[in-house]
Amino acid sequence: MDKIAVLIPCYNEGKTVQKVVTDFRRVLPDATIYVYDNNSTDDTVELAEKAGAVVRHEYRQGKGNVIRRMFREIDAQCYIMTDGDDTYPAEAAPEMIRQVLEHEADMVVGDRLSSTYFQENTRPFHNFGNSLVRKFINVLFRTDIKDIMTGYRAFSYQFVKSFPVLSKGFEIETEMSIHAADKNMQVDNVVIDYRDRPEGSVSKLNTFADGFKVLRTIFRLYRTYKPMAFFGLIAFVLAALGVGFLIPVLIKYFQTGMVPNFPTLFACCFVILAAIQSFFSGLILETMGQKNRQDFEMQLHEIHYRKNSLVAKK
Repeated sequence: MDKIAVLIPCYNEGKTVQKVVTDFRRVLPDATIYVYDNNSTDDTVELAEKAGAVVRHEYRQGKGNVIRRMFREIDAQCYIMTDGDDTYPAEAAPEMIRQVLEHEADMVVGDRLSSTYFQENTRPFHNFGNSLVRKFINVLFRTDIKDIMTGYRAFSYQFVKSFPVLSKGFEIETEMSIHAADKNMQVDNVVIDYRDRPEGSVSKLNTFADGFKVLRTIFRLYRTYKPMAFFGLIAFVLAALGVGFLIPVLIKYFQTGMVPNFPTLFACCFVILAAIQSFFSGLILETMGQKNRQDFEMQLHEIHYRKNSLVAKK
């Protein structure tokens, strides 16, 4: 078991990966640095090996797939995850590690948005998207994570081994943040300086395509983690529509003793029934979610015991 593992997912980062590995080796001389290559067609692998990293491969394309393999294969007391594009300073890593090892944080977020991100990043839609996603998640999940989309994070062993990776691509950071909020894990924020990619280095993130995937992920996870709120809102809207259209029919009935609009009456009844069904669906799923959270707490005890066993063997 490593004490500190630096995880660097890479896809065609030949222009920067060597510097990233060298910087982290300088700042964290006792850490093991892993570069996971995701089908690069340039010299990423050769340069990472030359810089002293342990190079492994994930052949299914997508950052989420890479992180799934990283988390499954590597055991460490503390994990640092960073990108291979040289946008995050290695000098911030010791403070992030301290938050995990000494303050027992489960996830430490490298907060770009509170420092230089909006000045350094020249893509205005990226800036807008980051702010929008942060607002959505903090409101919907009642948390206070300062930078949802950052790729610079530190994790505890407990977080890594209990996090079910479902996303395949860049939505993975959003999924991590929502998982931590839902499972009541300790999340700390460390403000970091951000620098834009050096000239010649190209971002793999598609602003619009990946942005819509992130929003879809938020929608999906909100439905999964907050079913009563999600289906309760649907029930409220359906009930309001049903009752709203039913009232004129009832007024006519009480005035004349006749129902002139049977199709409207039938439609209103079906809509109200759908509202009732949606409400009880949310109630049942909320109960199941509560049971899953109880089971998750017991799973954390098992993970903690396994970690102590690995540390003792080392």
